[in-house]
Formats: sequence, C-alpha cells, structure tokens
Amino acid sequence: MITKTVNSIEEALAGISDGMTLLLGGFGLCGIPENAIAELVRLGVKDLTCISNNAGVDDFGLGLLLKNRQIKKMVASYVGENDEFERQMLSGELEVELIPQGTLAERCRAAQAGFPAFFTPAGFGTEVAEGKEIREFDGKMYVLEKAVKADFAIVKAWKGDTAGNLIFKGTARNFNPNMCGAAQITVAEVEELVPAGSLDPNQIHIPGIFVQRIVQGKDYEKRIEQRTTRPQS
Repeated sequence: MITKTVNSIEEALAGISDGMTLLLGGFGLCGIPENAIAELVRLGVKDLTCISNNAGVDDFGLGLLLKNRQIKKMVASYVGENDEFERQMLSGELEVELIPQGTLAERCRAAQAGFPAFFTPAGFGTEVAEGKEIREFDGKMYVLEKAVKADFAIVKAWKGDTAGNLIFKGTARNFNPNMCGAAQITVAEVEELVPAGSLDPNQIHIPGIFVQRIVQGKDYEKRIEQRTTRPQS
C-alpha cells in the first residue's frame, strides 16, 4: 500500500533551500502549519518568496520568518496584523505583492487543476490590473491572472491518513485545500494521522494524489489574532 508518511517535520521539509517559493496554508492564524514554520525558522533558509493569505503576527506564524529576515517577497491578501511586515515594506526591505483574496485562492486552485491562467473581473481598473491582459466578455471587463508557481506547498489538516488523504476543519479549509497539489511538492502536517482506510471516503476533502509527504504534527498553539469577548455583566 502506498504511504506518504514521513517520520519528522525535518524529513517533511527536506529539500527546501534559499530562494525557493513556498505556498503556506491557513487563514489568519487559523489552520497554519505551525510545526513547518518553526522548522523553517530553525533551518534559517532565506530569500524566500512566501505565498499566503496573510503574513501572521509579529511573534507567530509567518511573522517569525519576517522577524528573522528570511522572506524576500511576500505575496498575500491581508497584512494588517503585523508591525514588522509594515516596517520592512515601508523601508523597502521586503517586496510585497497584494492580491485580491478570491483571486489568490483561485490562482492556487488553477495550479492544482493544471490550468495556466484564468480571467476574473476582480481588480479591473485598479493597480492590480496594471501590465496584465484585459479582455471583454459579454460586455464586462476581465483581467488575466496566472496560476501560481511554487516549489513547495505546506498545509495543515485536522486529520490525514498514511496515503495522504486529508480532512480539514472549520476555517482551516480556507486556502489549505486549494494549495494542495499547487506546487512541485505538497507537505501536509496533521493533528491526527491514521492508517489508510480509516477515514470515511465521503468526508475526505483532498485525496492523497495531491500530497507527497504527510507528517504527524504536535504542540499546536492555535492562537487567535484578535480575541473579542463580551464584557461581564
């Protein structure tokens, strides 16, 4: 039986080197590959291009890589929670490409499906469309967006089996599924790793064909960016 299991996060990220382009799943701090990010910090790889919905916060998530000056270019949709990101961007230390959130998700999905590009109305008439092909369909203007190209996609799932089949939970389904198979190598770290055949086929979100390596994660913090609670009465 096919097994995609590796024994450690070190083995899961083998081959990542300076200058590579990485897709990193998650939405805010929800569903981010915490173990993999910590290992990237330990490895000290630099000049990375990181493609993710957001850039974490100053002391967690991709903010750790920013703090360590390991990211050369950040491709994201939302970056409002990270002071260090702001400082590096305004000082010119960090290249930044901002992409509409739906467009970023679709660029990942296009790569996953093997489509080189697609047309979208998002961004037409703005800086997002500068230098890109514009075409009219049924009286509406559309912008040509290309599928992402990445060396590694690093995602985090709730459950996975040894064949690489994945189940995501709640908000963690944002971006993580679309990034699976959208790079040369997809690495999945999971909260619970079970034998192949243990998962209900009807519950699987991503089949193992899109995953090359799967590893059991540990010690997840699962932080919340901005905790909002109702005042006690």
